[in-house]
Amino acid sequence: MDYLQAVILGIVEGLTEFLPVSSTGHLTITEKILGLKVDDPAITAYTAVIQMGAILAVLLYFRSDIGRIAVAWLRGLVKPEYRGTFDHRFGWYIIVGSIPIGIIGFLGKDVVTGPLRSLWWVGGSLVAWSAVMWFAERGARQDRTERDLTMTDALVVGALQCMALVPGVSRSGATISAGLFRGLDRVTATRLSFFLSIPALTAAGLYELKDVSGSGIGAGQTLVGTAVSFVVAYAAVAWLLRFVAHHSIAWFVPYRVVLGLVVLGLLAGGAITAT
Repeated sequence: MDYLQAVILGIVEGLTEFLPVSSTGHLTITEKILGLKVDDPAITAYTAVIQMGAILAVLLYFRSDIGRIAVAWLRGLVKPEYRGTFDHRFGWYIIVGSIPIGIIGFLGKDVVTGPLRSLWWVGGSLVAWSAVMWFAERGARQDRTERDLTMTDALVVGALQCMALVPGVSRSGATISAGLFRGLDRVTATRLSFFLSIPALTAAGLYELKDVSGSGIGAGQTLVGTAVSFVVAYAAVAWLLRFVAHHSIAWFVPYRVVLGLVVLGLLAGGAITAT
């Protein structure tokens, strides 16, 4: 991998990580265009590691919220009077909501990095999950705010986050849709999606770091990809929060469907291979 490829992948990662269009799907497509082997363990690990840049963007953007929640959660461990506060409970929501993807991601690692690293899965999932997003918006009550969150909401949204292990589904598309199905307003569902991304993507990046360091991909390319994803992701986070305040996530459905059908068509016609 050269530096230009690292920059391109960093841009794609940062731009698509938090939009409901599937960063893994877009990275897989981009890797194919760049002539990289999409099911190579080193490439798979690289895409997980540069997600750390996107996570740093979330940590910076929500730094005041994260600091307040962390303090309240820690205080609640030793002082009962803090345990009824929203911030203390929200800290537990993020921890408990992150458990499903931690378990499924670890147990299914070989499947995720092996058979699922196929453009057939990417194209099919881009189309199929678009229907879920459309139905989530169509039936959304959106009458519950962040203060109405419960542990059940965290578990349901956290469980649906596991669907993002399938390339093309989209982690944000899965979690925001789950929040809408639970009656959360779109901004609350999106913010919950951001907070749940922190443990999941951080754990994945740290776990895969060893596979990148032991491959032919240099430390320089890894740092460049991570830095670029950080800058682009920060802008994407700020834009998405403003967008969902006034627009449906169904706006992304036509793009997903067209891209998925194009990928499937190229595969069916033999113009490209799946891996």
